Amino acid sequence: MKVAIFDFDGTLYAKETFQLLMDHLKHHPTYSTKYKSFFREILPIYIGYKVKVVPEAKMRERSMQIYAKALHTLSKTELERYFDEMKIIMQQDLNEEVVARVRQHLSDGMHVMLVSGAYTPLLHAVTDGIVFDTVIGTDIPFTADGTFDNHTKIYHIQGKRKTEMIMKSLQGKQIDWENSFAYGDSYSDLPVLELVGNPVAVKPEERLKRIALERNWTIL
Repeated sequence: MKVAIFDFDGTLYAKETFQLLMDHLKHHPTYSTKYKSFFREILPIYIGYKVKVVPEAKMRERSMQIYAKALHTLSKTELERYFDEMKIIMQQDLNEEVVARVRQHLSDGMHVMLVSGAYTPLLHAVTDGIVFDTVIGTDIPFTADGTFDNHTKIYHIQGKRKTEMIMKSLQGKQIDWENSFAYGDSYSDLPVLELVGNPVAVKPEERLKRIALERNWTIL
């Protein structure tokens, strides 16, 4: 089996998700009152990151936890509706060339995966109309009765965790890695890109671009 693995932020989606999430909460007609407490809690971790005291991976994971916590009063259904509200505006910034690659790999019979640190329900909302065999994102923990589980830490899918989750998802399957594809835009996507024989750098940041040029990888 051949696979085609796609990153989301900066790859399938041309922008970064978290800033849009912040704006959505800040200006939301119902939930904007939650923004101030969210901002107060996230500010110290962000300042720590900017002064290089807090590692980027920790900052990102804590930010995802704090954002989800701000919406802890929403049921699972309400939260899915909240993310769905962002669908139309985000779909306008999908990279059409990458979307075409998704559809081509599906047509070729590959197992197509979307692997991202973005919240899983947001990924499902924004990619409505685009078929993926597997979607791996950052899950928001809920209890059995559908309420937010504030006692369970969010497991943010980033860096090496992406590779771990890919391998877990494909466990027991025989993968033709040499003839598989992976798409990413940042240096942190390198472990996933190195899994396959056909890595593709999408509008890559400078560190990834240098590696892509050195290794003669495809650059979109």
